Amino acid sequence: MPALELRNVSKLYPGTPPVTALDGVSVEIARGEMVAVVGPSGSGKSTMLHIMGTLDAPTSGAVLIEGLDTSGLDDDALAAIRGRRVGFVFQRFFLLAGTSALDNVANGLLYTGAPRPQRREAAAAALERVGLGARVHHRPNELSGGEMQRVALARALVHEPAFILADEPTGNLDSSGSKAIIELLGSLHGEGRTIIVITHNEEISAAMPRRLRMLDGRLTDDTADRAGAP
Repeated sequence: MPALELRNVSKLYPGTPPVTALDGVSVEIARGEMVAVVGPSGSGKSTMLHIMGTLDAPTSGAVLIEGLDTSGLDDDALAAIRGRRVGFVFQRFFLLAGTSALDNVANGLLYTGAPRPQRREAAAAALERVGLGARVHHRPNELSGGEMQRVALARALVHEPAFILADEPTGNLDSSGSKAIIELLGSLHGEGRTIIVITHNEEISAAMPRRLRMLDGRLTDDTADRAGAP
């Protein structure tokens, strides 16, 4: 069963004429894959991210997360799926100012209903995994950009999601911080995690085992297809 599947997904925004942001995209991402979605600005990458993460609904087609068709689910059910089955990492870190790294990560488990001590224990383990075991009580203003992105990544990991969606995860980092985050994502992939990176950076995408190329809302290339060709 794929971790994520899009079946003939299209997304149109109102206008005269309507704007087609996604045009009949179909793709399967298996458990344990590491995939880059790459393309220029306006290619449909961001819309694809929102559709994959159930932050937006397709105009037509279906989005399946671990075999569950999300098409007919209400907002509460979709929010629960995001809280339990999808891990988000954004270019902006979206950490709570004045709140420790530990509690920023523990907040990623609020949807589980786990008691606070259990949430904090899991958060401490996730921070240790991303190399911040010694910084758990530091607040965002006491952390570097790379460290804040590691906190965001730990928050995405803490609930053991079906997949992690990383939207330009190195966009606000310098070259050394970017390299460290990409290496960390690669290490997590090596542990069997499913990771999808949305990027316009060709160098970053070239380092990914599989690349989906978007242009004008269409999937124009999938390196998995070439790998399987005779």
